[in-house]
Amino acid sequence: MLLLPSLASAQSVCRLALLLALDVSSSVDDAEYALQKNGLADALLDDDIQRALLEQGGTVSLAVYEWSGRRQSVVVQDWITLGDSKTIETVAARIRSTSRSYSRFPTALGYALGFGATLMRQAPTCDRQVIDVSGDGITNDGFWPFQAYEHFPFSGITVNGLAVLGADPDVLDHYIFEVKRGPGAFVETSDGYEGYRKAMTRKLFREINDQVVGRANLGPEFWSPG
Repeated sequence: MLLLPSLASAQSVCRLALLLALDVSSSVDDAEYALQKNGLADALLDDDIQRALLEQGGTVSLAVYEWSGRRQSVVVQDWITLGDSKTIETVAARIRSTSRSYSRFPTALGYALGFGATLMRQAPTCDRQVIDVSGDGITNDGFWPFQAYEHFPFSGITVNGLAVLGADPDVLDHYIFEVKRGPGAFVETSDGYEGYRKAMTRKLFREINDQVVGRANLGPEFWSPG
């Protein structure tokens, strides 16, 4: 007799461990920081995002940290399973009420990624592992992303980027050629921090649904071969 897995068993499978990294380096002023954290909170509460989180089968585990200098990475939300609307609302409220961890340090993306890889090792076992890094500038302190990828445990981890345009003319290229990593990885863009909520909503939707956008829909700079 064929035994089918129960609905509860199917829902207990973690399909995605998603780690969000927010930029609090010195290039981000207080108003931009508020737009960033509130934009993320609003994106999590978006109806389409909640449906993607709760109605696709399996669960999504989430953690969030802030990053800036070499030793200035701080966990805002430790790993939590987003299994219902109440939990998502609680996480969004925590992000919204967070006090900024640092404000005077440079952009040490290599260190931030190394911190993320280490934090990912504490995630529950999931089908996919994704680090989602936001930032408005290029690495200007410490080692570079490629060195983090060489020396930290990134096997099986996809790194996507959200490049916030306006502060640094090189930020998009940096995220495309230095930060983005792994099969299906992509870079989303935000038109300043004013566009952050919409950009994060688009990005979360793709990540949660594991969407691959073809060459016909994106310019070559956004395409990552499998």
